[in-house]
Amino acid sequence: MSAEVSEQVTDAELVARYRRDPALFTAVHDRYYRDVYLYAAGRLDTQIAEDLAAETFLLAFDRRDRYDPERGDLRPWLFGIATNLIARHRRKETRHYRALAKLGPEPVVEGHEDRVVTSVAAERMQPHLARALASLTGGERDVLLLVALGQLSYDEVAQALGIAVGTVGSRLSRARGKILARIDARIDARIDARIDARIDKENARG
Repeated sequence: MSAEVSEQVTDAELVARYRRDPALFTAVHDRYYRDVYLYAAGRLDTQIAEDLAAETFLLAFDRRDRYDPERGDLRPWLFGIATNLIARHRRKETRHYRALAKLGPEPVVEGHEDRVVTSVAAERMQPHLARALASLTGGERDVLLLVALGQLSYDEVAQALGIAVGTVGSRLSRARGKILARIDARIDARIDARIDARIDKENARG
């Protein structure tokens, strides 16, 4: 079905089309499944991530008529659904980070997609960062990882979580402070640069 929907078709146009023909929702899956899966796999193990990504799109399909085409980009909506599902695994996610903090990086599983996941989640796999992530509140971790893994802007994170943009900034600032207080200099330089780049971008936007 994705062959019927060009990449040049905007998300708003795609929403209008699948409202007329629900079968075209397949194009939403084709366009964004990988992004949602990689985000989930950066927070949970790959098996749970596969199931969670699939459930994200099932829920999105069920709720497809609630989405306002005027909102444009579908990514914040989809990432918001995925983040709410991840919240059900909050304890498992925290245990996962604590295990990584003790055991270090997981071995790379053969296969292209698994290598991609390992690459995306590489910083999370570092023991010091895993320990720091485990120390964050759920809200702080959601904001930080929607920015770092999901590559969402402040406005998009606010849409995804249904919170104010100012709340996004304050949670990110707290998360950043906690992480920089816990991780060593080798890792904090990389994370600091990534988060500072996002903050600079948001400040430039005014």
